[in-house]
Amino acid sequence: MIEFARLLGNVREKKPLIHNITNYVTINDCANILLACGASPIMTDDPDEVEEITGISDALVINLGTLHQYTVPGMFRAGKRANALGHPVVLDPVGAGASKLRTETALRLVDEVRFAAIRGNISEIRALSQGEAAEHGVDADEADGSDLSAALGMAKALSAKTGAVVAVTGTVDVITDGIHDCLVKNGHPMLRKVTGAGCMLSALTGAFVAANPDEPFEAVCAAVISMGLCGELAHRRLGSLDGNAGYRNYIIDAVFNLTAQQLEDGARYEL
Repeated sequence: MIEFARLLGNVREKKPLIHNITNYVTINDCANILLACGASPIMTDDPDEVEEITGISDALVINLGTLHQYTVPGMFRAGKRANALGHPVVLDPVGAGASKLRTETALRLVDEVRFAAIRGNISEIRALSQGEAAEHGVDADEADGSDLSAALGMAKALSAKTGAVVAVTGTVDVITDGIHDCLVKNGHPMLRKVTGAGCMLSALTGAFVAANPDEPFEAVCAAVISMGLCGELAHRRLGSLDGNAGYRNYIIDAVFNLTAQQLEDGARYEL
C-alpha cells in the first residue's frame, strides 16, 4: 500500500521550490498548480541563469512543450547542475516523435541527464523507448490507450534505459520503476479538453518527488493519482454554463483543497 497521506503531507510541510523550464503556453497553470499543492514555483530558461536557479531549487522539471533552439542549452545546463547537486529532475517530453528537433533533444536529454521521473503520453514514451515517430503531433494516440501491456512494456524498457520512474498517462495511467508497477484508474475524459493538464501533472510530479526523494515510485504514483482525482472532483463542480476554462480553474482549486483523507479514499489503483 502507498501512504498517500504522508506523501502529500511532506509536500505541504517541506514546501519545495521547483525550477521549471517549461511550456510558455501553460507556464501560468504550472506555477499555480505548484502553489496549490503547497510547493513554490520558479520559472526561467535563460542558459545564463538556469544553473544558478537550479542550485537554489529542490527539483527541476524540464518540459519540451514550446521547444526552441534558445532553450535547449539551458535544459542541459540545468539538468547537469541538478544531477551534480543530487536534486531530482523530471522530464516531460512533449511531442517527442513529432519532429526531428523534439525527438533528438529528448533522446539526448535521457542520454546526458539522469532523471528521477519521466512522464508522457503513449506516443511520447514510444518515441523515447523505441524511436518511433508519433502520428498525432503532441497528442496521444487514443487507440494506444487500450493496450496496457504494450504501454507497460515500453515504460519498463525506458525505465531500464534511464533508471527513471516512468509514467505513461492516458485513460488508464501506467507507472513503473522497472520492478514495481502501478495502474491508475483516476481521472476524467474532460481532462483532454484542458491544454496543459499534462504539463501541470509534470510540475506536480516535481513537487512530490522533491518532497519524497527516497520514494520516487510512490511519489510519482501519488502525483498521478492526485491529478486524476482532482480532475474528478473538478468535474463534479461544473455547472450548466461552465466549460473547459472553468474546469481548469476547478482542477487547481481541487488540488489546493485536496485533503489527505480525500486522497486516501479516492485513490483507484492496482499495484
